[in-house]
Amino acid sequence: MLSYRHAFHAGNFADVLKHSVLTLVLDYMTRKEKGFHYIDSHSGAGMYQLSDEYAQKTGEYKNGIAKLINDDDIPEALQPYIDLIKELNPNNNTDELDLYPGSPGIAKRFIRRQDSTHLFELHSTDIQHLTDFCYRWKKVFVKQGDGYQGVLGLLPPPSRRGVVLIDPPYELKEDYHKAVNTIIKAYKKFATGTYILWYPVVKRELVEEMKNTFINEKSTGDVKNLLQLEFCLSADTDEYGMTGTGLFIINPPWQLTKQMAEVLPYLQEKLGDSGSSYNIEQLLEE
Repeated sequence: MLSYRHAFHAGNFADVLKHSVLTLVLDYMTRKEKGFHYIDSHSGAGMYQLSDEYAQKTGEYKNGIAKLINDDDIPEALQPYIDLIKELNPNNNTDELDLYPGSPGIAKRFIRRQDSTHLFELHSTDIQHLTDFCYRWKKVFVKQGDGYQGVLGLLPPPSRRGVVLIDPPYELKEDYHKAVNTIIKAYKKFATGTYILWYPVVKRELVEEMKNTFINEKSTGDVKNLLQLEFCLSADTDEYGMTGTGLFIINPPWQLTKQMAEVLPYLQEKLGDSGSSYNIEQLLEE
């Protein structure tokens, strides 16, 4: 298909959850001097103009990052993410932001000389934007290719330290199955890495299938230390559209559960309403 463009959704409530967690994970990784690999399976364009026609057509960022950027009551755990967005928009005195980073833009803020970045993207337009964004970024490798296979081909990293983000568009129903199974295969090659899998809540049964695949894999003695985070703007429905968003995280930083117990109630209050909800669940123990 390759019709999906994240520019329509940049900075929305799902990005706020995904990128705030990615910020915390990468911040944690940089606390050790030893280098690590950052691998991103579906990288998008790298950076987005919120003033362009795509973002303005949907305006999703207005019910996401724009509601938080100038709030006076930011939780401590969310502050690094908010600070990063403010650094990209130094002249912003209102909620009308100009730039919003994709996951490569988040990563670029944390990656050091001793670290290595590997970005995959299939879309012909986004791969060009991504390549341009990465110009002069040392030790970054951009490839137009299948991110699922790309992830598996890079594991285990030489440093034995790594963060893998799998963030497919879910244009195809098979992505739900493919994403989980790619992480299970990756885990078997590199069990100590941190894996972040983003998903939309469109049909609850698809999320449950992902969850059950991870849990059933436990019977073989493989996947361990699996955390699920979820934030839903509204209750599940059979109607078309994304009602919520979530992350499956293998080997999360030890303090992440506590941090998100601070962040998620705040997001519910600021971005949601009486029908919104959040969930934090340790699905598999270490």
